[in-house]
Amino acid sequence: MSLRIDPRKFPDPKEDLRRDSGPATLVLGGGCFWCTEAVYRLLDGVTSVRPGYAGGSADTADYQTVCSGTTGHAEVIEVRYDPARISYGQILKVFFSVAHDPTQVNRQGADMGTQYRSVIFYADEEERRVAEAYIRQLDAAGIYDAPIATTLEPLEAFYPAEEYHHDYAERNPHQPYIRMVSDPKVKKLRETFAEKLKA
Repeated sequence: MSLRIDPRKFPDPKEDLRRDSGPATLVLGGGCFWCTEAVYRLLDGVTSVRPGYAGGSADTADYQTVCSGTTGHAEVIEVRYDPARISYGQILKVFFSVAHDPTQVNRQGADMGTQYRSVIFYADEEERRVAEAYIRQLDAAGIYDAPIATTLEPLEAFYPAEEYHHDYAERNPHQPYIRMVSDPKVKKLRETFAEKLKA
C-alpha cells in the first residue's frame, strides 16, 4: 500500500451516519475475503463478519465460478455492527487505511481480476453519500500516491460464501497465504487501532 502518512494519523471522516439507528450492516470488497474478514472480526462493535459474493447473480455465486472473473461478483464481507460502538465512517477508515490498498484496480497484490476489486456496496443513498465524501476527502488530502479506485455500487444482494471460507484465517493460521497476506494486515490493525479492538 502506498500510504504517504502513518496510518495512525489517517483522518477521521468529516461526514458519517447517525449512531442511534440500531444494528446495521455494510458490505465491502477489498481483495481476498479471508483477509478482510480477519481484520474486521477483531473490531469492537462489529457483531459478525461473513465472507461472500456481491455484484452478480445467484446462479454464479460460488467460489469456483467467481474466481473466473467473469461473473460481476466481488469477493466481499458482510459486516454487521452496532453504530453506537463503531460508526459507519470508522469502519470505512479501517477499510481504507488497513484492510486493503484502495488504489489498485481490479487486483490486490498478486490476486488479479474484477472479483478482487475495491468496492463499497451501499444499501441506500446516505451510505453512498458518506462513502463518496470520504473518498473525496482522502484524495484531496493526498493520502495516497495514486487516486482511490474504490467503486461505489448499489447492493442488490449478498450471497454467503461456502462454509469452509468462514473464519478461514483463524482456522488456518499456518497456511502460507494467510501468513503472507492476512497476518500483516492484522498486525497493522493491532498497531494502528488498538483502542478499537475487542477486549
